[in-house]
Amino acid sequence: MENLRANEEVEGMISIRTNSCFKKREVLPCLYPLHRRSSCGLGIGRNWRRWSANRLWRNERWGGPASCYCVPTGWPTTRSSDGWTPPWTGLFAGDDAMRSTVWRAYTISRVPADRRLFPPLQQHQIVTLATQVPVEQGHPLTQWSMTDLVRAAVEKGFVASNSPVTIGRLLDQAAIKPHRWHYWLNRTDPQFEAKMQELVGLYLQALEMHQRGEILLCVDEKTSIQARRGTEPPAPVIPKQPIHVPARYERKGALQLFAGLSVVDGQVYGQCRQRKRFVDFQAFLLEVIIPEALRRGVQVLALILDNGPTHAPKQLERWLEERIQAHGWSLAVQVFWLPKNASWLDQIEIWFSVLQRKLLQPNHFESLAALEQMIMAFITHCRQKAKPIQWSYTVEKLVTKLGMN
Repeated sequence: MENLRANEEVEGMISIRTNSCFKKREVLPCLYPLHRRSSCGLGIGRNWRRWSANRLWRNERWGGPASCYCVPTGWPTTRSSDGWTPPWTGLFAGDDAMRSTVWRAYTISRVPADRRLFPPLQQHQIVTLATQVPVEQGHPLTQWSMTDLVRAAVEKGFVASNSPVTIGRLLDQAAIKPHRWHYWLNRTDPQFEAKMQELVGLYLQALEMHQRGEILLCVDEKTSIQARRGTEPPAPVIPKQPIHVPARYERKGALQLFAGLSVVDGQVYGQCRQRKRFVDFQAFLLEVIIPEALRRGVQVLALILDNGPTHAPKQLERWLEERIQAHGWSLAVQVFWLPKNASWLDQIEIWFSVLQRKLLQPNHFESLAALEQMIMAFITHCRQKAKPIQWSYTVEKLVTKLGMN
């Protein structure tokens, strides 16, 4: 009888009707979604269920009776100003709770008022720091990461503390990426523009030169082509798996490839040598390039070369004249020199990139002889399906891209 009478009294207390916005409701909802668990297990009301009955705690709002809920004093937060108190405090404790008790229960610990702020001065200082070289700022780094920027900003006193994510968003808004880099090169040749215009003009006139009995060849060397023999042969490609190449290998030596590319038709001529001296380059011209020009019956052989020491710019032209006179060849040779530090204007470099991608990667060759055999076979394969390189850069486009007046 006593237990029945106690239950009736509790139900009578809950069914009290008030003039608040939650009139006719037996259980007041909690608007705070991340409060700690309550130890209250008293179920009041016919349809009341435990808060964790169906879903995870972080996805559910409190559904228990208001009189059983208590928020721990000093609930920490970093998104509120100094001494802020929720405006809906009264809803948690019910209309019969004392205001003094509610105030003590819901007072939030004080934090600095501007902790969540990022003043423009600090933003400017961090962006300026990100655009400077780390070594010049006393950090043994070649490039900044977000964590390193946070540490440097704290050390310099720009901020008391910060997050790498916040720094990343700030630099993203400023379109600054200190972790990325690329090569660049200044134009050191005072005659760069004149030589570049002459060279591009030759590319565009290659067909006309061929019709007049002239051949234009881009000649250069690809140095230090290593022959590596893996501990196991590469595993072939299978569904959902790329080619697997063993990480351990044995060095079998290196070769130097001298090659020439015919601009008009894309034919490639090459020879592998053990070294890259001037005498090796002379042998390549005498054994490969000049005999091919004589076989094709051309009258003028135009060579495009860079200023590398292998080509001996001060000796090559005089040596060619002496050899042609000594052998009595009916062939004139003209040499066009690239601007200094402008090998990217040489079309043979494009073919070298094709060779690297299609043959030399992944690098697995049983011996140096096998490497040389594969290179010469690849050159033969390219000559069977040769196509001229579609050179789209005109003088006007290059002048605009390079920013020359």
